[in-house]
Amino acid sequence: MPPQDDEDRKLFRQAMHDVQPLRAAARVAMPARRRAARARFARAERAAVLAESLAAPGPFIETQAGDELLFRRPGIADSIVRRLKRGEYRVEDELDLHGLRGTEAAAALSAFLQRAVTDGRRCVRVIHGKGMRSGPRGPVLKQTVNTLLRRAGPVLAFTSARARDGGTGATLVLLGKR
Repeated sequence: MPPQDDEDRKLFRQAMHDVQPLRAAARVAMPARRRAARARFARAERAAVLAESLAAPGPFIETQAGDELLFRRPGIADSIVRRLKRGEYRVEDELDLHGLRGTEAAAALSAFLQRAVTDGRRCVRVIHGKGMRSGPRGPVLKQTVNTLLRRAGPVLAFTSARARDGGTGATLVLLGKR
């Protein structure tokens, strides 16, 4: 060892010569009812965060009737989106929004996503239609779905379905684990 290290150690030992280590206090176990209350609070907090992320969509993200929807969060691999697009994930639940107004569709989609996450679903399909007869406002349901899914925390990725599964009138959604 270099002489500097020896001198530093000697100074440290001199400074600490009368220091006594603290005794380890006996650990007190938390009562079961407090653990249950803490767990219940954590579940309620997670549910509140999820509900907030699924709130009304706000300003729409513009889409046209034939536009394909595609989105992935940062960190989600391209290969996962390709597999989703090819229909390689088993669709575990489905929501059909045909006939609903924009606000009704947003509420139904929010409730559906919340239930799907709670039930541990990984892949779901949302049928919104292509919006061919929507008039000058464009495809209202498709815009609502596109906007809400992008803002929903549990959504990892989504893409328009294959042609035989609804094409640009349906969206496959990959959800994160609970």
